[in-house]
Amino acid sequence: MTVPLAIRVAFMIALALPLLSIGAGPKKASADPLVVDLSNHLVAITTGFTGTNVLLFGAVEEEGDVVVTVRGPDQDMVVRKKERKVGIWVNSESARYKNVPAYYASASNRPMDIIASPEVLLDYRIGLQNQRFIGESKLSDDDQKVYREALVRNMQGAGLFGERPAKISFLSNQLFRTDIHFPANTPTGTYTINVYLIRDGRVASVKTTPLVVSKTGISAEVYEFAHRYSALYGIIAVIIAVVAGWIASVVFRKR
Repeated sequence: MTVPLAIRVAFMIALALPLLSIGAGPKKASADPLVVDLSNHLVAITTGFTGTNVLLFGAVEEEGDVVVTVRGPDQDMVVRKKERKVGIWVNSESARYKNVPAYYASASNRPMDIIASPEVLLDYRIGLQNQRFIGESKLSDDDQKVYREALVRNMQGAGLFGERPAKISFLSNQLFRTDIHFPANTPTGTYTINVYLIRDGRVASVKTTPLVVSKTGISAEVYEFAHRYSALYGIIAVIIAVVAGWIASVVFRKR
């Protein structure tokens, strides 16, 4: 059963009350400097799924900057270069990359280059430019750059890589929120959401929370059958196409 958003928000506020109170020193010392949660930890993909937003909200003990990263499951990807031959665009050379996230997005309350130094962002793999895609060793540095840029461009075109960080809004000095958008073509799997509290250019606290994207209903059964019995699924698809074509031809012949 899904917990209503209002109840989850109320629970988060209750957790945040010790952070917001102006208590004695011992209370502050025992308080968690960063508390976060999601409006939903499951994105259910049904037949009519057109995309959705998941609310991330939280509280900080003291003022600071907040950065959020969302990384989908890793996958291998092939990037192909197209060449024009005899007036036709055809695939020529290609490069394979490992550890490419199926989805990547980020959010921050201020520009990241103001929040932290490039070294800190690199150390924590914050930002699309700091994601480590493992390319084939045979590629030169120049080719690595060209193919990587093409990979990022393709994923951004598909809406699976955020082109720029989303906005984190502070509702007060301590409470913050942001929306994470998942498009209709979001891949299934377990996603890792990291929330960083940064003060004076240094990471003061990190919280990690998972989110699962899963197919449900009839679409899930068809998807599982197609992957588990791919050969049989292909044969059935061909038979259905042939039968549908035959029925259509009979109907039009009678008319």
